[in-house]
Amino acid sequence: MVDIDVSHNYYNYYMKEDSITNEEFNRYSRQIFIEKIGVTGQRKIKNAKVLIVGAGGLGSPVIQYLSAAGVGTIGVADFDVVELHNLNRQVIHTESNIGKLKTESAADFVAAFNSSVKFITINEKIEPENVQSIFQDYDLIVDGSDNFTTRYLVNDTCVALDKTLVYGSIFGFEGQIAVFNYKGSKNLRHLFPEPPNPDEVPNCDKNGVLGPLPGIVGSMMAMQTLKIIADLPVITNQLTIVDTLNWNFLKIGF
Repeated sequence: MVDIDVSHNYYNYYMKEDSITNEEFNRYSRQIFIEKIGVTGQRKIKNAKVLIVGAGGLGSPVIQYLSAAGVGTIGVADFDVVELHNLNRQVIHTESNIGKLKTESAADFVAAFNSSVKFITINEKIEPENVQSIFQDYDLIVDGSDNFTTRYLVNDTCVALDKTLVYGSIFGFEGQIAVFNYKGSKNLRHLFPEPPNPDEVPNCDKNGVLGPLPGIVGSMMAMQTLKIIADLPVITNQLTIVDTLNWNFLKIGF
């Protein structure tokens, strides 16, 4: 494939309004060249405000790809610090940031990767007392949390505030992804009405996770987020289960 040299001629051809700069066009040209994105879609991406809950295994690739795509405002809520055992999968963090707040480590990554992104750090645990005030200024929410208490709180708040939620979870070799509360679609409680008993739920701390799995699921979450922003078709009322051990992809309608 011949690489296309992005020049002023291409910029003038694709631009119909003074909405993005030549520098932005150069950076995001391979997105803009997609017919279903174009300058209009890139403008939507630039103007979007996305909140990511969690800067860990799932949050890391979401942060990577949303900042790479030029999402204008990205907020990240996390209260944890970077630890050595995080580094097999939480790939935006480095050894030099061990002991640092994950939000601050993520801010370092985004500042070096795409300085045009407005990155907001929220160094708080998502709680019933603060969740609505944290969510209210964002267009959509991406949930990369690692426990059911937070997942249901995030879901219920999105329903209350009528915000779209991109949901993901991982365990071992398996991941799940769904889009909730999008244009009247169903939400997490339609799929699982009540959270399981916390004592009966396995987690990565005790049972482990292979590093590329959150990269796969997180990338899928980022893709769904960008499609929502760009007003591209998104399948709702469906849970996708990714089994990377047997390489099976199962879709369950609800």
